[in-house]
Amino acid sequence: MALIEFNKEGKIAIFTINRPDALNSMNVQAARELHEALVAFRDDDELWVGIITGAGDRAFCAGADIKDMLPFLQKNLPQRPWAMPATPMRGLELWKPLIAAINGLALGGGLEIALACDIRIASEKARLGVPEVTLGLIPGWGGTQRLPRMVPRCKAAEMLLTGKAIDAQEAYRIGLVNRVVPPEAVMSTAMEWAETICQAGPLAVRAAKEAMIRGSNLTLEDGLKLETDLEAYLMSTEDYTEGAKAFTEKRKPDFKAR
Repeated sequence: MALIEFNKEGKIAIFTINRPDALNSMNVQAARELHEALVAFRDDDELWVGIITGAGDRAFCAGADIKDMLPFLQKNLPQRPWAMPATPMRGLELWKPLIAAINGLALGGGLEIALACDIRIASEKARLGVPEVTLGLIPGWGGTQRLPRMVPRCKAAEMLLTGKAIDAQEAYRIGLVNRVVPPEAVMSTAMEWAETICQAGPLAVRAAKEAMIRGSNLTLEDGLKLETDLEAYLMSTEDYTEGAKAFTEKRKPDFKAR
């Protein structure tokens, strides 16, 4: 049985963490399968947007499997930090957009998976948190770095230092999620957002994500240079020619990701 189900619906890839009996916690094999699925998504020209969710209705992902993942990390992190497969949380550049469909608990590594996504749709029943300090650890998939960049520093500190989870409405209030919907509407809402993104030029969407993420670590001057370089690249693409032509002809563009 695949621990990460990888399905395709048109231009949309759907990744489902499939360990519902373990609240979709991530073990080493699941992390490896997630890496393989996301690389396949990255390299498939027919797929433009990805959605990550969890199996069942209880959890998106409850974090690392304490019996499997944590012993592996304890053994390998000091000497072999690269032993963990590369993912968007750490080590894998992925400019195609990702949407987190948070259908339940998103704790620890689960929240960090969601943080590595670009858009987050949360169930009304979702709870989000980084409880690692209660185990004597800190988040290891980017939580200490991404969370303070996404929400007010005092709220990030509250979550990181106390380990306490927040509910979906509080997550929305502080800007951690884009929308809160009834549990039964999480995936359909994520699909709607994905389909909307698929109407835009896919190369432009990827360039916008790259400019946003890479630019956040640059000075304004260097960020503007990056933006100019990416815009110049886009103007040389077939998609831009088609987009401009469709606009003047008052029709829907037929983008090809070329």
